Amino acid sequence: MSINSDSDIAANLQIGPTSLGMVRIYVEAEGVDLPLDFDPDEADEIAEELRLAAEAARKSRK
Repeated sequence: MSINSDSDIAANLQIGPTSLGMVRIYVEAEGVDLPLDFDPDEADEIAEELRLAAEAARKSRK
């Protein structure tokens, strides 16, 4: 599966700080519990990638 592949998989996504000073992205789907921990600098990089992807997606709709 790739970024452009359609999928019928539903998942829950939670994002927040941990007690150890990390940022956790937690993905839960049928049969999957996936905690992903990032230091704050990595989380900032991910946030920027999300912002840029959203900007590109908006442009592709025009």
